[in-house]
Amino acid sequence: TYEIYRRGQLHAVVKQHLWTLFKYRFGVDVGADGPTPDDLEIEGDFWAHEYAFTRGGRPVAQVSERWFSWADTYGVEVADGEDDVLVLACTVVVDLCSQKHRQSH
Repeated sequence: TYEIYRRGQLHAVVKQHLWTLFKYRFGVDVGADGPTPDDLEIEGDFWAHEYAFTRGGRPVAQVSERWFSWADTYGVEVADGEDDVLVLACTVVVDLCSQKHRQSH
């Protein structure tokens, strides 16, 4: 579980829900006050370094490391009107968890 703060206030809580050999999923509790329509799901492919953010099944952002030749370089595409800073912060969390998972195996 990771907490994301904005201006000194708890803004979101990121929790890892599922981790298998090829797939993983995180939940993002926006506002950290229980389930709301603003909450996000992050789901992706560990080996391909590809994952997507959705809200209520609707695409919010797409993250890809695959198209870049340098290590730890990502492309992040955020839909118009979405919280880019939150998506980037969550991307850092997912990358941190991915690195920890790779190192432990």
